[in-house]
Amino acid sequence: MKNEKILSKKDVSKAAWTWMFFHHCAQNYERMQGLAYAHTLADPLEKIYKDDKEGLSEALKRNLVFFNTEPQIGSIVPGISLALEEDYYLDKENDDPSLMINLKNSLMGPLAGIGDSLLVGTINPILLSIGIGLSQEGSFIGPLVFLALWLMIVIPLKYFLFIKGYDLGLDAVNIISDTKIKNMVTTFLSIVGLIVIGAVASTTVKAPLALEFVSGEMVVKLQDVFDKVMPKFLPLILTLISYYLVRNKKWSANKLLLAIFIFSAVMALLGIM
Repeated sequence: MKNEKILSKKDVSKAAWTWMFFHHCAQNYERMQGLAYAHTLADPLEKIYKDDKEGLSEALKRNLVFFNTEPQIGSIVPGISLALEEDYYLDKENDDPSLMINLKNSLMGPLAGIGDSLLVGTINPILLSIGIGLSQEGSFIGPLVFLALWLMIVIPLKYFLFIKGYDLGLDAVNIISDTKIKNMVTTFLSIVGLIVIGAVASTTVKAPLALEFVSGEMVVKLQDVFDKVMPKFLPLILTLISYYLVRNKKWSANKLLLAIFIFSAVMALLGIM
């Protein structure tokens, strides 16, 4: 990276906040996050290219191509692109503009895997379990706590990675592209995520049986038998069925919730649950 700089810390910070609020602003099947990517870099690029309208046009076109990744962890990519665009303007003879497009294409996949494993598969279930626990008695505090914790994690993370991407430039690519590190992190986070989801299912899914066996004064509750032989067995079965319907039968969340509601109502009317 060159020692000379055109952009100030304020310019980079403003671009980071633009990505923060607009990374899904114009999602479409042709470019996915490409429009938001170009919008994020538009103001800094205008400062870099000044009166060079042709150079600005080419730079915007480079950053308008297809881009799609997990937007929180992926915020490091537009930061890197901004650094490379600045370097390219300062030393066009030694830099190749195609590098910036190839860089975006090469980083989308690894960052999507890491981001989905870390945030969607690990942190999100943990925060949801906290929120669900606080909502057990119908309290509205649970959703508010979940949203507050999520924002407290995601906003600083996204901002930090964008700034760090700009500061490191191409050096960040070597770290992200290390296949061994990426696979280790993804596997570890996937395992943690599965453990958390299993714990959430076992503690929050309720499927109590109301059936009883009566013989004289002796009353044997079927639920007590299940609890002694295999605790949480029925919640496990319902969770696995729900997983199967969503994954294999492509059921939507609304369809699954409706099916669970109807099933619960029927079981209650029949006195089974």
